[in-house]
Amino acid sequence: MRNALTLLLALILAANGLLMLIAPEPWYHLIPGVSSTGPFNPHFVRDIGCAYLVCGASFFWLARDVRAQPAALVSAVFLLLHALTHIWDGIAGRESIEHLLLDIPGVFLLPALALWLSAKRQS
Repeated sequence: MRNALTLLLALILAANGLLMLIAPEPWYHLIPGVSSTGPFNPHFVRDIGCAYLVCGASFFWLARDVRAQPAALVSAVFLLLHALTHIWDGIAGRESIEHLLLDIPGVFLLPALALWLSAKRQS
């Protein structure tokens, strides 16, 4: 079960990253709430896409080899910091509660899953 979830997370992260790299403008309009965060910047979307692609790769690696746990943990920390940035923007009044609610599946639940999956495993 844990391995299947690891593969699913890897697929979600990698697919998101690839879409951000290949089609940044459609991605910008496809993901709920993104277009309300500021004007479209293709370079910025692609930069973040690179991070998501690396995160996906680390979880694919973890699904195959427990020695990838440190790489997956670093990826999970990136996702957590990203989520904390969203929370901080909400606290500071830069994001609405409605926007934060839209963020629950992709911005808040994925890091929680990533942290759990990247926790120390037995060899």
